[in-house]
Amino acid sequence: MPTTQTNGIETYYERRGDGRPVVFIHGAIMDNRMWATQMDVLDDEFTTVAHDVRGHGRTGGSDVPTYTVDLYVEDLDALLTALDLERPVLCGLSLGGCVAQAYAATYPEKVAGLVLADTFTQAPLGLTGRLLFTNLRVFAALDRVIRYKSLNRFQMRVGNLIKPGVVGEGGTVQELIDTGPTISHVEFVKIVNSLVAFPRGGNVDLSQIDVPALILYGEDEPSLMRYHAVLMGELIPNTAGVTEIPDAGHASNIDNPAFFTEALQKFLNGRVYND
Repeated sequence: MPTTQTNGIETYYERRGDGRPVVFIHGAIMDNRMWATQMDVLDDEFTTVAHDVRGHGRTGGSDVPTYTVDLYVEDLDALLTALDLERPVLCGLSLGGCVAQAYAATYPEKVAGLVLADTFTQAPLGLTGRLLFTNLRVFAALDRVIRYKSLNRFQMRVGNLIKPGVVGEGGTVQELIDTGPTISHVEFVKIVNSLVAFPRGGNVDLSQIDVPALILYGEDEPSLMRYHAVLMGELIPNTAGVTEIPDAGHASNIDNPAFFTEALQKFLNGRVYND
């Protein structure tokens, strides 16, 4: 099982291929396996790496009492150093997108490109966003009684009734959650709190990101994600484009993997590595 010491924890990661590096960062309560399709396609041309973020998957939890996106950024920096990955393209989804943008704003000289999928930034959430984040807090509180794997299944059913398509394909996401290592209640609350706190942080300056950036979002996402996708496209100086993924919800790389992966390949070969 490939692991390495990073910032006081033992981080699990998958590494494939040989070439310029692309590092994938998963969403909350997921793990590195959500990127399997993209890694399968890209590892003929690139070095692809996906790790389990602190609190998730085979990396598991830690004694740190509070998790923040800033902590995940320092974990990621330690991972890149340990694996000798210089100036990778970072590709993050949802929570992973928060980590990727925060890393690129903190260490702009250490990245070659940025892909932000189905995510948000440090900006007003609006009514829809406030409702979504309130729901996350309730989700974390209920986890003490009904574990998150069962709650997520129920949430997806309700979500599709309220906004058809919002959970996309759904079955694969739930299978990944069901078959992954179980996150303890304490760790689950720390993860949710880190996600909820990020939009209010105010310390990520997207104007400091001077590398090519691609913004992706599923067409059936809540309006919050569409609004923030457009906003990030305006605030990041070197944006390659804001692309809507058809027939996709909040896990667009899983919901429509062919479209997502093709957009990613075009970005890598046409905008980042075009020599």
